[in-house]
Amino acid sequence: MKVSWCFVGAFPLGAEGGFSAAVGEGRDTVLVVEDDDDLREATAEILMHAGYRVATAPNGARALDCLRGGLRPAVILLDLMMPVLSGRGFRAGQLADPAFADIPVVVVSAILPAPDLDLPGIAAMVAKPPDIDALLSLLHEICQRV
Repeated sequence: MKVSWCFVGAFPLGAEGGFSAAVGEGRDTVLVVEDDDDLREATAEILMHAGYRVATAPNGARALDCLRGGLRPAVILLDLMMPVLSGRGFRAGQLADPAFADIPVVVVSAILPAPDLDLPGIAAMVAKPPDIDALLSLLHEICQRV
């Protein structure tokens, strides 16, 4: 399956249309899952400017396709409210697959704080709009642990 639609920047595809191991994983790769085109693109640009390799997906279903296609980011930035497959649905699918269940997830959402939000194993929660310096610091911290 070809999943090139989830790229931002120049990530070479492997022979089968999946991600090559050299660029599809590592301490500096971030998957941004966000349905708002402008916010997704702006976040990706900021992260790339900060030195990260970035892949993007407009919803949870495409994000799972990216992971199933071989992408192994150091961290996933995840919106909660999205069409097709929500952040909750994505997280359930992620946790169901041992190949990528342990990838850290940072929820970035406008509905925070949400005391009734029950998402197991989330590395952090960040309210929209995020403080860019704080977000970059958080990503640096998480990526150093991977």
